[in-house]
This record gives sequence, C-alpha cells and structure tokens, in this order.
Amino acid sequence: MAVYAGDRTDWVELAVQSVLNQTYRDFLLCVVIDGPINDEMRVLLTALDKQQKRLVLIETQTNLGLAACMNGVIDYASTYSPRYFFRMDSDDICFRGRLARQVKFLRNNPNVDIVGSSLVEIDENGKGVGRRKMPQQHHEIMRFMTKRCSLNHPTIAMRYRTFEQGFRYNPDLSNTQDYFLWVDLAANGFVFANIDKPLLKFRRTKGFFKRRGLAKSLNEFRARLYAMKTLKRVSPGNLFYACSVLFVRMLPPKLLKIAYKIDRLILHLLVRNK
Repeated sequence: MAVYAGDRTDWVELAVQSVLNQTYRDFLLCVVIDGPINDEMRVLLTALDKQQKRLVLIETQTNLGLAACMNGVIDYASTYSPRYFFRMDSDDICFRGRLARQVKFLRNNPNVDIVGSSLVEIDENGKGVGRRKMPQQHHEIMRFMTKRCSLNHPTIAMRYRTFEQGFRYNPDLSNTQDYFLWVDLAANGFVFANIDKPLLKFRRTKGFFKRRGLAKSLNEFRARLYAMKTLKRVSPGNLFYACSVLFVRMLPPKLLKIAYKIDRLILHLLVRNK
C-alpha cells in the first residue's frame, strides 16, 4: 500500500485496519510513504507502526510513483521469503476474510499464479454504488485480455515465485502498470483466475471520472495495442474496440460516467453467460 500527499487520513486508517483485522494473521503489511505527507498522516502511521509488529513503514525522499513503490516492496519483502504478494490502495477496504480466501484458493489451485476477485464500489461515505465483476477462469480472462484489464488490480494476490523470475511493474508508467504486467505474464505462460465473491471495497469518488484523463486514456490504448501484439491477437475487431474505447475516454465526465455504467453492465452480462 502506498500513501501520498493529499490522501485522506481517515480513509488510510480504514484501509490499514482492514488489513490488520484479517482472519489470516501470517502477513507483513508494507506501507510506503511516497514523498511528503501531512503531519496528521505521519502521526497516524507512526503510531500504527509502533503498535503493530505486522506493519512496516517504508519512506521515499521524493514521489516515485506506484510502480516504483511496488517494485521496492517486492525487493524489500523478498528477504522474508514470502509466498504471496497482495495489493490494495490506501482508500480501499478489505473484507475481513480476503487474505484467508485468496491464500486458500492458491493452496487449492497450485497451477494458478495470480488470483483477483470481484469488488464492491463505494462512494466517499462508504455507501455501495456498484459492483465490478471479472471473468473467473484463465481462458475467459485471456479472451478479454486484449480488450480490457481482466483483473481488479487492488484485489490481486500473486505467488512470489512470479517475481523471482524477474518480472516487475514498469516504473516508467504512471498508470496502467498492472495491465502491461499481466500481458507480459500471460505471454510467458502464467495462469490467472478471479474469485467471484467480492473481497474488497473500492473507493469510487466524485473525481474518479475526471482523473481518467488523456494520459491514462492513451496508456490504456497503448496497453491494448501491446496486448494484441504480444499475445498475437491483432485483428480488425480488436483494433476497432481499442479506438472506440479511446474515443469514449475523451467524453466529458458526465457522459463518461454513463459509458462506464454501460460498460460494467455489458461485462457482467458477458461474464454471466460464460
């Protein structure tokens, strides 16, 4: 988990406590302070660090970005010989059984390398405003891969052996790092899965659609082109879809919000029918 200047302290506290209160207890929570933070946030994190043996703070002098922070944690935690790597953002909330559920899944499915889950979207007040489902089986995830990122990044759990083969997030990307990584892993034969049960509450704030601007839209477009080329699935249909999504991403926030809801509805229908 990485925290930044401008993050809400109360949301960060909820996120951290949702991990510390997990039913599965054998974990280390790494919180990266990525650049300067306000005094209130520092007081909270310092107090939690002193109270909790399962929490460690890592601080950078300047803002490095999420990909660099995750890579740093991956390298730092490798000294503990961990078996799994979990992700979440500092405004998300894990359901209490999340870690236990994903650890059990990976133990029962030794062929699966990366497992995500569906999630519940919540607003600023914690009220549910939607649900984001994903295809569950590897072949379904691969079928969607050239059109969309087929895993909810804050929900994933990965076997650490994945990183031992040299794979990392691309630190040159300010967003969509996960999509590019999934494509690389898919091309190298790694196996994906999603758990249908929601294991995380994802914070969808009022500014969510405004933040999905030109830079992120272009990176998503690049990721789709990269997926087509790397997975050898270049086709008129996939190219048309990528261009269509790029056009939709350029819409005003109000129209983009409607398009987002329609996209989720279509995805849920496709997933349900498979």
